[in-house]
Amino acid sequence: MRLIKRLDLFILKNFLTLFAGTFCISLFVVMMQFLWKYINDLIGKGLGFDVYVEFFFYAAETLVPLALPLAILLASLISFGNLGERLELLSIKAAGISLIRTLRPLIILVSLLSLGSFHFQNKIVPEAQQKLLQMIQSLKMKSPELDIPEGVFYDGIENINLYVRHKNEDTGMLYDVIIYNMQDGMTRAHIILADSARLETTSDKMHLLLHMYQGEQFENLASNALQTRNVPYRRETFVEKHFIIDFDTNFNLADQEDVAGSARTKTMRQLTHDIDSMENYYDSLSQTFSVSMQRYALNIPHKTRISDYDSLTVAGMSDSIKRPLVEEEERYLANKAKMATTVPRSAVNADSLYAQVSSQGKQRIVMDALQKAGFQEMDANSKAETMEFGDKQIRLHEIQFWQKITMSLACLIFFFVGAPLGAIIRKGGLGFPVVVAVIIFIAYYMIDTGAMKVSREGGMPVWLGMWLSTLVMAPLGIFFTVKSNNDSAVFNMDLYVGMWKKLLGIRPKRNITRKEVIIHDPDYADMYKTLTQLITTSREYLGALPRSTFFGYMAYIARYFFSQREDMQAEGVMLTMEYVVDVLSNSKDRHILRLLNGYPVMETRDFRFYRRRRKDLRAIIKYSEQIKQEIEKYDTVQ
Repeated sequence: MRLIKRLDLFILKNFLTLFAGTFCISLFVVMMQFLWKYINDLIGKGLGFDVYVEFFFYAAETLVPLALPLAILLASLISFGNLGERLELLSIKAAGISLIRTLRPLIILVSLLSLGSFHFQNKIVPEAQQKLLQMIQSLKMKSPELDIPEGVFYDGIENINLYVRHKNEDTGMLYDVIIYNMQDGMTRAHIILADSARLETTSDKMHLLLHMYQGEQFENLASNALQTRNVPYRRETFVEKHFIIDFDTNFNLADQEDVAGSARTKTMRQLTHDIDSMENYYDSLSQTFSVSMQRYALNIPHKTRISDYDSLTVAGMSDSIKRPLVEEEERYLANKAKMATTVPRSAVNADSLYAQVSSQGKQRIVMDALQKAGFQEMDANSKAETMEFGDKQIRLHEIQFWQKITMSLACLIFFFVGAPLGAIIRKGGLGFPVVVAVIIFIAYYMIDTGAMKVSREGGMPVWLGMWLSTLVMAPLGIFFTVKSNNDSAVFNMDLYVGMWKKLLGIRPKRNITRKEVIIHDPDYADMYKTLTQLITTSREYLGALPRSTFFGYMAYIARYFFSQREDMQAEGVMLTMEYVVDVLSNSKDRHILRLLNGYPVMETRDFRFYRRRRKDLRAIIKYSEQIKQEIEKYDTVQ
């Protein structure tokens, strides 16, 4: 027996063809989103083509795990939408093959893609992320390409502001040039005015050569004094002047160690190891900070003597730990014996001592206390920031750990959302399925991004924030799979349109046309009697209805809930009218068929449309009388 049947090959061929296209489209979309984030770092830097290729290559590698779930969602939705639209899925179900059996080859394929995505994120993405972060940092440090505009001050050269009134694009000459050279500091600024100048780059692209012609140079000779009334300066007139400016235009990669500590550049094993290391480090640092605050800020005694510990703890101590504690115990006992002959601290009144100090002494004491309190506050804030930074780094590593799992699992979840949804809506192509897929992916992305930001700031546990989008989408995939397997009409738009029309009281209109073939002509004599009876019954029912007032409406509702007599009358009128319509629809008389379309479609079990009931009865009486007049033309009625 063949393991892979023709149906499996057919389903795989349809899916893989679409998956190749949707993956390229999805990767291109996320690449454009990524490009807009760093567009300012790429434009105007004079980068070579090889730098751009390398940058986009590493960016594409890092964005593959994000584009893969969207591609699977689009491919599964469009492929099964095409199968449903071409009635191929209906033929498969008619052959006795269930939806789960049809999905079996794709479930195996998407499971392999999920495992491949996990391996890709754990092995390849960290290396690509490290290279990408290294290039981004290098691009931010890269000097911009020298493109001096006209009529404004250009500050793209460090410590130099350059103004050019006009420039010649062909020769590269600059005219009416003003230069503020602040390489020697703001107090020793050099101001240069030149009729013309020319800039060129050295062969090693490390310096700029500035050639100036017919100008003057002013240099401040002020000292570093804060107050100078008259500032001397030196003036120099030149015919031609040249000087060199440091300006590195080469693209140099930043040090790899600067980005190696980022959580995005680590594998799961490295993340687990670093999380444990950071937790141990910051736990010990927290205990150190706690002891320091208790001892110096809050004056809470700490266990520094051997008598502060119980006997079991002392027995388990090593000599290196026990020796300082014993020495501290001896010093404590010696100080205690010395202080026994002095006045005890409890007998000293701080208020009385403070009152005996002079006013200058009191001011000095208060200032010292405020200064110490300020130092303690600064120290506490510094320690709090250190601990917050450590907690944030741990959360960032945990986010990357869980993200490798959830992004891989998203491929499988999106398949179970897209494939059954495509089988339900039965629409293929790049129209409605793409809209549905984009809405679903945006909802997933918003939930995932929002929860990740909240967990990164410590608002919720990291594992919950990273699994929240999966917990939302997984039940949705199960729901769609069950509904599609049971051939549910959950996405049948006609069903929802009919429901809303019924809820809003929007009734369909009759559309009776002349039939091409009529087997039996209507019995007009019998229809004449039936119409007479319908008119009589409708008038009796109309006269029995309460008046169109508030109290009449309340009485009608009460009769509706507590009596069935009026409902039976409405049922009788409706059945008689429908019988007339059914029989006379076989008539060849166009006037009769036109009048039949005037009959209303009655609602007998809805008390909301009380005013409409009276209007319907008047319409039945009106059109019945007109139809009787048309029937009287026939001899069979006489």
